[in-house]
Amino acid sequence: MAIPDRGLLDWLDEASAERGLYYANRDGDWDFWSYGDLRSLVLRTASALRAHGVGPGDAVALVQRSSPGFVAGFFGALAAGATPCSIAPPFAFQRADEYATHAAHLLATVRPRAVVCDDESLERIRKISADAGLGEPVVFDELVAGAEPLAAPLPLPETALIQFTSGSSGFSRGVRISNEALATNISGMGAWLGCAPEYPAASWLPVHHDMGLVGFLLNVVVTGFDGFMFQPDDFIRSPLNYLRCLSDRRIVMTAMPNFGLSYILRRVRPADLDGLSFDAMRAVIIGAERVDPRVLDDFHALLGPHGLDRGALVPAYGSAEATLAVTGLPPGEGWTTGRPDAGHAASLAGTEVVGCGRPLAGRTVTVVDEDGEALPDGQVGEIIVKGVSLTSGYVGDAGSASGTSIGESGLHTGDAGFLREGQLFVIGRLGDGLKVSGKMVFAESLETLLHQRGIPERRVAVLLGVRDGTPTGVALFAGGRPEWRGIAHEVLAEWLGDAELLSIEVPRGGIAVTSSGKPRRRVLWQEMCAGSFPAEPRPLTAD
Repeated sequence: MAIPDRGLLDWLDEASAERGLYYANRDGDWDFWSYGDLRSLVLRTASALRAHGVGPGDAVALVQRSSPGFVAGFFGALAAGATPCSIAPPFAFQRADEYATHAAHLLATVRPRAVVCDDESLERIRKISADAGLGEPVVFDELVAGAEPLAAPLPLPETALIQFTSGSSGFSRGVRISNEALATNISGMGAWLGCAPEYPAASWLPVHHDMGLVGFLLNVVVTGFDGFMFQPDDFIRSPLNYLRCLSDRRIVMTAMPNFGLSYILRRVRPADLDGLSFDAMRAVIIGAERVDPRVLDDFHALLGPHGLDRGALVPAYGSAEATLAVTGLPPGEGWTTGRPDAGHAASLAGTEVVGCGRPLAGRTVTVVDEDGEALPDGQVGEIIVKGVSLTSGYVGDAGSASGTSIGESGLHTGDAGFLREGQLFVIGRLGDGLKVSGKMVFAESLETLLHQRGIPERRVAVLLGVRDGTPTGVALFAGGRPEWRGIAHEVLAEWLGDAELLSIEVPRGGIAVTSSGKPRRRVLWQEMCAGSFPAEPRPLTAD
């Protein structure tokens, strides 16, 4: 039975000693933290933050992996009347210079009163904090050592979370999420998914990303069901262990981007699943990036013989500025694909688009043209979101190349899509496209075709734009294979008409991505135009 709506700290008043969070450890077992244990740690953390000089309305930056300390840091900041924000730890970035730039920008944006980190992040964060003119960061264990618990939580801050955008169009922006917006989004997800304390869940998603933080961790803790927590690198090392957890623990809910499904497909063979069962699974939430229908088909073909219902695959759409969830497919309904009307078919580069469900309660979604006029079903335009759980504004400079903005007319997402019988179909970023013969072709659509032709995800990025007055399409390969150039030429030449086609080869891992793994397309485009790549662009040919 679903629980009623709850405030962000209501769980502290009824913290269970039987349910809680299980953290995968190096011995192949679990470290269990009951909600009763976490409650005590949260109140100790709140007391320690107050002693550290944190007051109502201050920001607290958390640079930590998924851990009991992160949970206590997040809810402890709220219990101290402060506003938490989660910053990716260094492990999330392959290049040290990129991480330093990223973290320095976020810290300079929020100017936190306290920076709480874990041991492995301390040295890196210490230097970045010093360069930003901030105080010495504190390791979580040292922060709470000897602290007595706060008698009771302080009133919640007006801003309950500063959430960072992905930064795919440049620097991440800090988004102010109010207490009401955060609680409303969590309640909306609970109603959409049918969350209840008796339904266990599992996740490998990083807690610095909104899908892992709001969509999973906060949803689990506030609702009060068991959560089985992996590190992202646990999943990368062995997706089979994660699947075994889903089977052995009778997991009902999990979440991941399209990349996670395709990674499982590359690493797990049908024979590896002997003896496993996924018939308890009600919702595999799929979001954060465009969903490939072939990946959904193949994933169901792999796990379906072991009990996974097709209706358990639940595509969704959301954004940081909407706290997270905007639309979602109800569990059990079964996903579908669609195309826009014939006059807009080129905008999809010939691919079907997976439907991301209908708006959650209290939200409306419209698709508008360049003049802001609502478009009928099947017509491609910008996705506009109105209703509950929208951001109350940005921290600092609201300028961005992303095209996302919020005002009286609602949230202008900067995403292109279309509606069909109330369901939203998302195509890609408006700024990541090129007009060909009067119709838009999107980089994400072309990448989907390249993946379907055998080029793995994270190994190619498509960049589109106008360079020196010439429409241009670029295939950026990371550790590319010779045959990939021919595949890319065939796809890009078909859909980009007379545009100039270029290719750039960088080492594996050389494609700049956000902390959630999305290509930073506009940053990459600017670097290409400025000649900043170590390799020069060359013509993309069929040979």
